[in-house]
Amino acid sequence: MIEAPPLASVTTEPRVTAGNGSLMIRVCSLKKKIGQQEILRGVDLEVRTGETLVLIGRSGGGKSVLLKNIIGLMEPDSGEIWIHGENIIGLNERQLGAIREKVGILFQGAALFDSMTVEDNIAFPLREAGERDPKVLRSRVEEMLEVTEMEGQEDKMPESLSGGMKKRVGLARAIIRRPSCVLYDEPTAGLDPVVADSINKLIRCLQQRFGITSVVVTHDMKSAFDVADRVAYLHQGSVYFHGTPGELQQSTDPLIQDFLLGRSETWRD
Repeated sequence: MIEAPPLASVTTEPRVTAGNGSLMIRVCSLKKKIGQQEILRGVDLEVRTGETLVLIGRSGGGKSVLLKNIIGLMEPDSGEIWIHGENIIGLNERQLGAIREKVGILFQGAALFDSMTVEDNIAFPLREAGERDPKVLRSRVEEMLEVTEMEGQEDKMPESLSGGMKKRVGLARAIIRRPSCVLYDEPTAGLDPVVADSINKLIRCLQQRFGITSVVVTHDMKSAFDVADRVAYLHQGSVYFHGTPGELQQSTDPLIQDFLLGRSETWRD
């Protein structure tokens, strides 16, 4: 890792980061194998409350696997994941449910229910949490439709939505329970530049309007620089760089330059 020293492994609750507020997420020495392949090889990472951290790196570098570990959809082989001061490793499903109230996730394909309307898709997390009052459900859905600029689309089925609209519905569903943090897995994948820009602005809007902390996995470097407060570059299963977008752009490290310019590591051969 360059530009900043690696984080030490800890076994006590993370404390305040000087001058930057509290830590929303802290990942310590995280390792994960899938089969015989080492995906994560000791990841150390901090996400500060209210910031947008963008995860970049080559395909297969472990970015999406890291997200799934943070939300508890996968369990690491070793290491720690602290969310709001609580180590989630070893928690049961009921305990993880409380964590997932704090952390929402927008999957790459939006993962909408094809048999449900937009309104029912967005309301689904509230119903799962036990909310049954139609007025409350409708009010919360209307608020999310307004936030994501999807007013008037509540009766549509997913099959009639564009790719960008599906992303917005998926995001509305992810934030309807007012999480403190949202994880985004390739939020602009498959979208044209104009629609991608609108999604980037929406991510920033949520940060400013609700103070939401965001972790964004992307291969789209324009999106990365548009939304990031800080950037982490994953390389061969660990964090190689962790810093601001400006520091990333100014880096003279050949590995980083090759990635930013889209050059193969063998281009000099």
